[in-house]
Amino acid sequence: MTGSTQCVVVGGGPAGIMLGLLLARAGVQVTVLEKHADFLRDFRGDTVHASTVRLLDELGLGEGFRALPQSRLENFRLPVAGGRSVVLADFGLLKEPYNYVAMVPQWDLLNFLVAAAGQEPTFTLRMNTEVTDLLRDSSGAVTGVAYRTRDPLTGSPLDSGELMATLTVACDGRGSVLRQRAGLAPHEYPVPFDTWWFRLPRTADEDEPVASIAPRFGSSDVLLSLTRKDYHQIAYLAAKGLDPQLRAEGVEAFRARVARLRPDLADRVDTIRSVDELHLLDVKLNRLARWHQPGLLLIGDAAHAMSPAGGVGINLAVQDAVAAARFIASPLLSGTLDDGHLAAVQKRRWLPTVIVQTFQRVLHRAIFARVMAGKQPKPPRILVLMARHLRGFPKLPARMIAFGPRPEHAPDFARRKP
Repeated sequence: MTGSTQCVVVGGGPAGIMLGLLLARAGVQVTVLEKHADFLRDFRGDTVHASTVRLLDELGLGEGFRALPQSRLENFRLPVAGGRSVVLADFGLLKEPYNYVAMVPQWDLLNFLVAAAGQEPTFTLRMNTEVTDLLRDSSGAVTGVAYRTRDPLTGSPLDSGELMATLTVACDGRGSVLRQRAGLAPHEYPVPFDTWWFRLPRTADEDEPVASIAPRFGSSDVLLSLTRKDYHQIAYLAAKGLDPQLRAEGVEAFRARVARLRPDLADRVDTIRSVDELHLLDVKLNRLARWHQPGLLLIGDAAHAMSPAGGVGINLAVQDAVAAARFIASPLLSGTLDDGHLAAVQKRRWLPTVIVQTFQRVLHRAIFARVMAGKQPKPPRILVLMARHLRGFPKLPARMIAFGPRPEHAPDFARRKP
């Protein structure tokens, strides 16, 4: 089966769906291909920063977004010696209504954006559609993708086909198939830890505020608890490459690790029934030198995988999508798109990516690498002193985390009144 569209977006995550929505509002024929049957997958990032909340307001979607189940994260604490912490970023110091980070299940956000995009006649979303390769013309330019569809119930292949497109955009994450097919390899930066995600139940009498983040540091590991309405979403951080040993030790040993770091949760660790319930995130921090080829653009984690440190990956990917839509919508409509337009997207988003990744590399060295080596975390002394003693200082990192460097605004063609 062969079809065609003006732009095919591969990957139905926040960047892919946002790009599809924006391009459709410009009148571009856009098709988003998502390999899964739905968006219901645990332990995906679900922080929606102020820059994205503002973007949704500009798109006329703010009221609907705020009606989604969510909670608010109001500060970010930096661990210091002795198991203590200091408020590095206080979002409450920012100007309302963008003075918080929203904690929203990612599947709710994606379904909400898909519903908005579905109102545009040029938007198409195809689930259960896995892209397998790039199509190229005689000059080597990308002209679309090859794909296969799967039965949503059994997962067995149904058929295969090709979708021709003026532009292919890879939004298929840190394990990007299209990046591999394009022969592109990112520069990898060292990461000292991996993350294992799981849930523990939360009782009604717990007084820890909803959306709080509670880090606990052990001798060579970290437990990060994101408090939700009726459960704790837990991230266990330990040395990179530990997964085989951790699983070989068995579930009882893992329960003991959790109880050691969070004695207050020891009464419920038996709800972890098997190490198979632990969802490993092989943490990556990397960046492509070139995000494009003729007919192909890579954005989000496909172009620059982010560490979970700071929880900014989703929002950086969304900002990529906004910038991409601004540069490529008009050329797609006029049939004048060339490699210069794709290069402009990378040029626009390169510096913010470098700044955020540099900040994450500092956190890796000062905090996580030291903890994994059995040492006390050692954030830059000047940063701790300013956070403790300079009144109003927590507003500066709060703005950087909430909005990021060079936050994007919705293009005029995509704006709607509520």
